[in-house]
Amino acid sequence: MESRERWQHAFFASWLVLTSAGPLMEVGGVLPVVLVAGLAAWYAVWFVVRTPPPGDVPLPFVLGGGLLWLGLFAIDTSFLTVALCVLVPYCMDAVWVGLAAVVTGAAGWLWHRFNATGSLTWGEIATTAMMAASGVIAVGYFGSMARQSDERKRLIDQLRAAQEARAAAEREAGVAAERQRLARDIHDSLTQGFASVVMLLEAAQATVPDNKHLTQALRAARENLVESRRVVHALRPGELDAYGLPEALRRLSERLADETGIDAHTVVTGVHRPLDPRVQTELLRVAQEAVANVRRHARAGQVTLTLSYMEDLVVLDVHDDGEGFDPRQGGSGHGLSIMLERMEQVGGTLLVESAAGAGTTVVASAS
Repeated sequence: MESRERWQHAFFASWLVLTSAGPLMEVGGVLPVVLVAGLAAWYAVWFVVRTPPPGDVPLPFVLGGGLLWLGLFAIDTSFLTVALCVLVPYCMDAVWVGLAAVVTGAAGWLWHRFNATGSLTWGEIATTAMMAASGVIAVGYFGSMARQSDERKRLIDQLRAAQEARAAAEREAGVAAERQRLARDIHDSLTQGFASVVMLLEAAQATVPDNKHLTQALRAARENLVESRRVVHALRPGELDAYGLPEALRRLSERLADETGIDAHTVVTGVHRPLDPRVQTELLRVAQEAVANVRRHARAGQVTLTLSYMEDLVVLDVHDDGEGFDPRQGGSGHGLSIMLERMEQVGGTLLVESAAGAGTTVVASAS
């Protein structure tokens, strides 16, 4: 239970006892006691058992509490100030409501005593004034405590949000550091190893020219060298920070053209705008995967990467004029499932259009 709720319950209980004890002793009878107990139970149902959100005072509570108070007031007008109990939940959020209720209750009590006796003693006036002052102090104090409780809750929420943001940033930093470590390890081991194998096979081929097995081994070594470099590049998307997505795609197509002789280029349309870092990273990796598929399978002569900035969408197309395949067969070896998972992680979509002999188009989109 929050501090605000405890003060509200204490305020209700104390004021109910304070305002009903005297009239109950004067009037007597069972019905007033039942109605006062019913008012306490009615409050407990709505604010102890149900615990509505702060500031939300249910209308049924006001109506039911008002009817119980009217029953007490009909029995004897000395129960007039009990009406403040119905307003207690409001007093926690609007102190002026509580102050007005206290002053009105005090004036009503004096009016009742004057009508009953035809005069007022200084003792009655002083006692009523003291009760009203105590009520004003109580309302102001409880209201102040409620505001402090709200402020503490707001600060705690802000602190929790800051802690969660810091934890998320630390997780992202940890993931980035691990990716960098993997990239270094792959570069220092597999990539360097493939480079050495390529050099040795080239030297062997110069000694034994036109050897079919050496030629095949050299081609496989070169392809795996390119693939290991692609993996290192994918693990290090730092060029996104340095160049942005459009330039990273241009550099990707330039490398493809330089290393394979394929006519590859990048086209950017629409008005460039900043994208979510995760969206940028996954689009670049989809492009890298699609280009890697072109290297391995397509036997294409031309590849076009198109990045289109739309009003609420960014679309990446990777088109080649290679052999194509039947997407219904699953595209084994084409990494389609990997690209699809990447886009689903950022709430995007992936579409593959291809047919045997008609080339392939990979379309990735995200907001």
